[in-house]
Amino acid sequence: MSAPDPGALTWRPPDAAPLPAGSGTGPLAGVRVAVKDVVAVAGQRTGGGVPRWLERARPAVASAPALQALLDAGAAVAGIARTDELAFSLLGVNAHYGTPPNPAAPGRVPGGSSSGCAAAVASGAADLGLGTDTAGSLRVPGSFSGLHAWRPTHGVVDTTGVLPLAPSFDTVGLLARDARLLAAAARVLLPSSAPVRRPAALLRSRTLLGLAEPATARAVEAALAALAGRTGLPLRDVDDDVTADEVEAWTAAFRTVQAAEAWAAHGAFVTAEPGALSPAVEARFRAGERTSAAELAAARATVERTRARLEAVLGAGWLCLPSTAAPAPPVDAAPERFEAARAGTLPLTTLASQTGVPAVGLPSARVGDLPVGLCVLAPRGEDRSLLALVAGPGPVERRAAGR
Repeated sequence: MSAPDPGALTWRPPDAAPLPAGSGTGPLAGVRVAVKDVVAVAGQRTGGGVPRWLERARPAVASAPALQALLDAGAAVAGIARTDELAFSLLGVNAHYGTPPNPAAPGRVPGGSSSGCAAAVASGAADLGLGTDTAGSLRVPGSFSGLHAWRPTHGVVDTTGVLPLAPSFDTVGLLARDARLLAAAARVLLPSSAPVRRPAALLRSRTLLGLAEPATARAVEAALAALAGRTGLPLRDVDDDVTADEVEAWTAAFRTVQAAEAWAAHGAFVTAEPGALSPAVEARFRAGERTSAAELAAARATVERTRARLEAVLGAGWLCLPSTAAPAPPVDAAPERFEAARAGTLPLTTLASQTGVPAVGLPSARVGDLPVGLCVLAPRGEDRSLLALVAGPGPVERRAAGR
């Protein structure tokens, strides 16, 4: 039996209409963008990683505003990239289309649900990945595939024209091999008025480090020390660290709200198209069907408490934690290991998701020859400051910092 075609695993074939052209001029001239197959591309259907969804879809009249902004800045569409089923996964495994390759860790999953974007960018077939992040769907593939990842402050990047999963947490963000390109593309998508600030310190949470496997925790801690040295910022432990009980509570609350909102968004499709989703993904949607109003209200109250707790922590500096609990598992791992990887990582990724703060994943740690990410969280609205810290300021930021 011949090996699967890496291109077919990475890219969804476009429809007959040509892919939209960019302006060809601007700060992103010559940049090739892999567009996750949940983002509207003018003239193309949105497939959502599900064959039956693609069959029912109609071509988009216009590209999603986030994509159009990149095109107006000179970028070009390299192709439509594969995604996990309706973006409800973290590993990059798709029961219908297969698993995109991971050039940074051959034989391992690329991470999801922006899996095709990660494969395309890591292989050099694209320079930039335009994807989504609800529970870590940019930060996880960034960690597994050795890429820079940006999840913006919730609400600052337009999500119009993007398939929803859980709107309370959905964001549109980016993947890139190069930190400066990540920052340049993010500046195209961000409001231009925010000033640039430096944090008082980089903060280390012993509790959050302890959620990662020991080798990953050690690698991330070394990467954090190197970041502190490069930026000249002090590295401090969180004074009033989060507790294991708090982590358990915020993770459970996130999963409850996410499932309920995912069912509200796509429950009609799940009901009308039995068997269209793999059993594991359908079960995640069905969990939302069973969520009562009282359970949802209690979960939302926990989310608000978590937001206030994190805001208090971020008042002293920017919080640094592992992007994932471990490196990417093998492609042929047992389903139990996949679920363990997902469950182990959600407590780390969902903190930024439910509190709406910006996060950047840095591919600066390794466990053996496998990449893992260091994630930095900043206060809401500090996207430009966060990107300037990891990539160096662009022209706008230099002028703002010099005032």
